[in-house]
Amino acid sequence: MDMKLEVVVVPVSDVDRAKDFYQALGWRLDADFATSPDFRVVQLTPPGSACAIIFGTGITSAAPGSAQGLQLVVNDIDAALAELATRGADVSKVFHDAGGVFHHAGTTARVSGPAPEHQTYGSWVSFADPDGNSWFVQEVTTRLPGRVTSALAVYDSVAGLADALRRAEAAHGRYEKETGHPDPDWPDWYARYMADEIAGEKSGEAGGHERP
Repeated sequence: MDMKLEVVVVPVSDVDRAKDFYQALGWRLDADFATSPDFRVVQLTPPGSACAIIFGTGITSAAPGSAQGLQLVVNDIDAALAELATRGADVSKVFHDAGGVFHHAGTTARVSGPAPEHQTYGSWVSFADPDGNSWFVQEVTTRLPGRVTSALAVYDSVAGLADALRRAEAAHGRYEKETGHPDPDWPDWYARYMADEIAGEKSGEAGGHERP
């Protein structure tokens, strides 16, 4: 059974201030409703994310600002820094961790600048919301095999997914040339090619398989 992370609760002291902050970052407002003066729910979703955040009144007993180390993923850490800064976040400079595995708590073991050669998973920026809930943004350019659950998670963006479709189209064209006839089941072929690519097979190997 799939169990997909859907929502993270973020404790805040001022609901409207938090709402304004996250909307200014460009996050989509999904809901804002109250059933009484003591219960209000606000939900927002970061661009391209399958998981949303919720905050409000009467939904958590956690202290405002106590959510630490929440994480976003981007495919270009420099562009992310620039956009966050433009949208009003007090964002750190790009850094990588001295240990090279994951970031330490707070600012411990931070090394200025991106990971060597922008190694995937290695470069970060951080920022906090008005209550001090802390966020880390990680640059992921290539995901390790088996660590993805959706097409956009693999390809990071609509443009990335479109590029993958173009690779599949090119490989399928070679396949049709080899067989000498049109393939009416090309959607199945594309799907298998892209699944093989996600699983870590080389594009050339993926393009040479028989039709599903």
